[in-house]
Parts: sequence; C-alpha cells; structure tokens
Amino acid sequence: MTAEEREFVFKITILGDAAVGKTSLINQFVEGAFQEDYKPTLGANIVRKDVNLEEVNAQVRLIMWDLAGQEKYNVIRSMYFQGCVGALVVYDVTRFQTFENIESKWLKDFKKYVKREGAYILIGNKIDLSDRRTVPEEKGKELAEKIQASDFIETSAKFGDNVEKAFKNLVFQILRNYGEKI
Repeated sequence: MTAEEREFVFKITILGDAAVGKTSLINQFVEGAFQEDYKPTLGANIVRKDVNLEEVNAQVRLIMWDLAGQEKYNVIRSMYFQGCVGALVVYDVTRFQTFENIESKWLKDFKKYVKREGAYILIGNKIDLSDRRTVPEEKGKELAEKIQASDFIETSAKFGDNVEKAFKNLVFQILRNYGEKI
C-alpha cells in the first residue's frame, strides 16, 4: 500500500537589493533559462511552479514573489509579505554593499512582516563572476550562522549552479516548520 500524495501551496519571496539576480534565479528555476539583458522588476512579479518532491511523496505549488529591490518600493513592500512562509535572501558576491544590506534591511523586513516560523535561506549569487568576487564564501557562511538562516548556498543563476537546490532546500525547511519529517 502506498501513502497518498500530499499537496501543499507555499508563498515565498525572493529578497535582496536591485540587480542581485532575484529574477534570474526564478527564471533559471522555472524555465531553465537566463537572459543577459537586465530589466528591473517593478513592484513585484509573481511566478508559479509546481514541484514534485518524491522524497516526501508531496506535490508543492510554489507561489514566488519576486520583490523589487529599489528603494522607491520600500513603502509598499510590506503588503507583499502577507501569507509568506519562506524566503531566499539574495546578495551579489561581486557587490559587498548587497551583502551588508542583508541583515540591516532585507532580513529585518522579513522578520517584521512574516510569522516567526518563516524559513529563510541566505543565497550568494553570481559565483560565475569569480574574478570580480568581493564577498568570500566564508563571510557568507558566517553571516548565515549569525542570522540563523536554515541554509547558505552560493549560486549562479546564469549557469544554474545550485539554483534548484536552493529552492528545494527552502521548501524542505518550510515542510519541517510545519512538522513534516524530512
């Protein structure tokens, strides 16, 4: 006898400064594609993807809110967090300021507007630009520990490195927060 497949719907947000690669991470995860030309997100972009998790016999519908990183959206950003259960908090490994803003800005917003059990993973993106790196991997690991992120993953949205892993690890942490055995 096989256990019946369960279904979940999770709203997650992808947070970080402008141009850290939030939209590119989503596009790589959903479509397996990367676009070279940068177009800033206006307000929020909402993307859906169904993920089959054979490991736990579950079907998860992710509703991903790609939040604009520009300062001008700070006032309305709080509305986008309603019902959110998890986040990828993203910085660009080639721009130290985006790393510094994780704790002071993005995580602060997330914790202010999302229930206590909200899961979040720290993502260092653009590892394909290793010759321009300003944030060492060790610094990312230290920050992840300090802010109690459930994981730290470095990604390349351009080449797809660790992108699927980042989203799946977030989903697994959300399921654990809901009492699932994983």
